[in-house]
Amino acid sequence: MQYWLMKTEPRTYSWQDLKKEKQGVTSWEGVRNYQARNFMRDEMKLGDQVFIYHSVVAPMAIMGIAQIVKEAYPDYFAFEKGHKYFDAKSSPENPRWVMVDVQAIAEFAKPITLEELKKIPALQDMLLLQKGSRLSIQPVTKDEWEVICNLREIVKLV
Repeated sequence: MQYWLMKTEPRTYSWQDLKKEKQGVTSWEGVRNYQARNFMRDEMKLGDQVFIYHSVVAPMAIMGIAQIVKEAYPDYFAFEKGHKYFDAKSSPENPRWVMVDVQAIAEFAKPITLEELKKIPALQDMLLLQKGSRLSIQPVTKDEWEVICNLREIVKLV
């Protein structure tokens, strides 16, 4: 099993939005960064665990835990003219972008803020905490995952 962190802007799509979805499942579409796409396409597997992280909001924080319930498949929004994720260079025959499906499975009793994470020595090498790190999808090591999960009570949703 691998571990990940997926950033979302809560004004666009929040942890609360994910929890409201039927069975807490949604497609993680609209990723338009090649490195993030490659993580989804080449490395994310069924059952991998994901921190859902609210970015571009105060306070930025890890809100909950999801899991991959469907591996990478073409992001069909890239084919829809007029859609905000349309890409003229992508086609059903040669898709440039992919998405995965995630399911909300647990949340922390209280969100874990970026400022709190920065104070934990065991997380000093975490990609999220590196200066200039802006990737919307990032790997998380097993050790980092365990440190973060031990910070708060975890409430299972499913």
